[in-house]
Amino acid sequence: MGSLTETAHERNYSKPPGIKFLEHIKKSTLSFKTHQAIILIVTFLAYASYHAARKTTSVVKSSLDPQSPDVGLKSAPWRISYVSEPAESRRLSWVLGDGWAPFNGLDGTSLLGELDVAFLAVYAIGMYFSGHLGDRMDLRIFLTIGMIGTGVFTSFFGLGYWGNIHSFYYFLIAQMIAGLFQSTGWPSVVAVVGNWFGKKKRGLIMGIWNAHTSVGNITGSLLASALLSYGWGWSFVVPGLLIAFIGLVVFFFLPVSPESVGAVKEEDEVDSLEKSGEVLAEPLLLRSDRESKEKAVGFIEAWKIPGVAPFALCLFFAKLVAYTFLYWLPFYISHTAIDGKYLSNETAGNLSTLFDVGGVVGGILAGHISDRLDGRAITAASFMYCAIPALFFYRSYGHTSLTINIALMFITGVFVNGPYALITTAVSADLGTHSSLQGNSRALATVTAIIDGTGSVGAAIGPLLTGYISAKSWSLVFTMLMGSALIAGLLLTRLVVSEVAEKIALTATRTSSADDEV
Repeated sequence: MGSLTETAHERNYSKPPGIKFLEHIKKSTLSFKTHQAIILIVTFLAYASYHAARKTTSVVKSSLDPQSPDVGLKSAPWRISYVSEPAESRRLSWVLGDGWAPFNGLDGTSLLGELDVAFLAVYAIGMYFSGHLGDRMDLRIFLTIGMIGTGVFTSFFGLGYWGNIHSFYYFLIAQMIAGLFQSTGWPSVVAVVGNWFGKKKRGLIMGIWNAHTSVGNITGSLLASALLSYGWGWSFVVPGLLIAFIGLVVFFFLPVSPESVGAVKEEDEVDSLEKSGEVLAEPLLLRSDRESKEKAVGFIEAWKIPGVAPFALCLFFAKLVAYTFLYWLPFYISHTAIDGKYLSNETAGNLSTLFDVGGVVGGILAGHISDRLDGRAITAASFMYCAIPALFFYRSYGHTSLTINIALMFITGVFVNGPYALITTAVSADLGTHSSLQGNSRALATVTAIIDGTGSVGAAIGPLLTGYISAKSWSLVFTMLMGSALIAGLLLTRLVVSEVAEKIALTATRTSSADDEV
């Protein structure tokens, strides 16, 4: 093993500058475990910042459109566009409750819904291309560009406040370009984590790691809410600067794969990976030469990997539910009388973070259960079915008191975000290293992009429909969400039956072996 290590140092690896600096300070190469710790921390911060930037829109909505919940769709979509407000309203002394044209008109709710769908539609389309590019580029550079671009165009949205801009198309274009840059994030971070961690305990590890989604949502909510009183523009600019800064951290410290930095896997790690069928029985450094010659898996080929299509379609409906909450929960809370009282926009934004706290618990729970059962489909489907009564009770009884609202919101977060987190992390990594790929490692970003990209189409449709349906009835919105959760569970039926049959066969084999020994 010593000779392999020596050979590793002689090779010209593309180590990030920050890794080189740490090794210079330490005066020795970093261990494999240290690299894994850096990967988890850096990718956690990276995707948390993506969600923090994404979450601000939902918090600011109620300030841009402080109308009562009975606003109607009395104008054609995309119609209202002001270059500037009348002279009497041109001022920077914006006050909470004033609203901001063009979103404070009668069709403000629908316009905000159209911003959501524009962002998410571009995000979903960009996801497919990002996965394709991610498997063909240096993921560290690719992710850095995506994060800085996201920061710039998130800030551009907020600059509309100081520029006294009231053109709907300005905000629309800013959101669309931000969505395009945001699409670089998920395929990249999952591919990197998948490169460093084997299948053993992947569900639990990635379940804990996936808390970045909820942590980002919570951070974005608290940050945006705290900055609202200074002017809604700050609620976009500060998260934009934050993600751009963390993008620089990614550039300096993210090692994309063990092969890229010459890190040698420890024996227990190699054994774990080989048993899971994720690596060939070749020395690590020989695998590096082989991987450089591998052909990235094509888009159609990736769709044909067993399990990709069912999980991708399931995620379509799961993200429809999750993103409706992501973009509309603060608005729903502020427009719903809880115990006969309406909460302020800031309080509603802070309260909505409890849904994400439940999401953290749900993601970890789903990952752990799926590891113990060795059944990703069983776990995901079970959570989606449990989300149906959770949604029903939250809508029916969430208004009775603040305590009941908090408890039901937390429980709903557990069951809505649990399968969403499981499918976008452990399931995507499992399928990206499926045995049918015969050891080809250049499929992770593509498979992840297919699954999450398809889910993102649902994520775009949910908030858009909510913008229209909520003007008539929030009960209809929750009916749509419950129906989506049911369909998401049903789409995994074939995989659930397959997993159950496999477990029955395994149990029968073990029983037979035990009888033979007796």
